[in-house]
Formats: sequence, C-alpha cells, structure tokens
Amino acid sequence: MRSILTSLITAAFLTFGSTAAADQDKPHLLSIVTSASNDSQAMALILTRHHVQAGGSAQVLLCDTAAEMALQDSDTGSTVVQPADASPRDMLGALMQAGVSVDVCAIFLPNREVTEADLREGVGIARPDTIADIMGRPDTRLFTN
Repeated sequence: MRSILTSLITAAFLTFGSTAAADQDKPHLLSIVTSASNDSQAMALILTRHHVQAGGSAQVLLCDTAAEMALQDSDTGSTVVQPADASPRDMLGALMQAGVSVDVCAIFLPNREVTEADLREGVGIARPDTIADIMGRPDTRLFTN
C-alpha cells in the first residue's frame, strides 16, 4: 500500500513539475502595437492575452497612434470588438491587471502635447536601452502590429 501511495505522489510531482518547467520554457512575448486600427489593436492584445493565459510572460509597448490608448482622456481603442465583447482599451487594462507591463515608446510623450501625468495609471515610459535588450534576448518573441 505504501509503495502505491509513493508511486502516486511521485507521478503527481513529475506531472505537475514538468508542467511548471514547461511554463518556464515559454518565450517572453514583446508585443509592439502601433496600428491606429481598432481591430488590429484588439487582435494584438487578444494574442498577448492568450500567450499569458497559456503560462507565458509578456509586455506591451505602445507606439504611434496605438499609444493614445495609454492616455487617460483618449477614446482611441474604445470601440468594442466581437467576439471578444471588449474594446482594446479594456483589453489593455485587463492585461495590466494580470501583471503585464505596458509602456509607451520613449518618443511618444515628447512629440505630443501630453505629459506623463496624462497616462493611465500603471502605464510606464519605455527606455530604448531596456527594450533593445529585451528584443535581443534569445527567449523573447517579438510581435509587431
């Protein structure tokens, strides 16, 4: 009886241990979103969400028109898309709540009449050296849209 119990515990450990190891082997996803298209923004964020739900890590870099989703008083990305039944702005907020880092590109704020205070809570400003380092890592997959 004891050997059966030991075997079951060992099998459970190996099963869950290998799942955890597989999750750690998932590549990091850097999603760079630049599109002004509501549908394109949504698809990029949906794919990022699925990667995270599958156990991967991710971060989002918003540039150009897509970075306007990071502004508190912007309506960019506010149109609900189907079948997700959510807007890109809402999807972005859900990713942040799930622990995904969201930044605007370093040239976004200086080239507009907005400041860091205009960003949604939790959105940062990317550093080019940091993003370049992440892009160069062998465990990073780059998704651009």
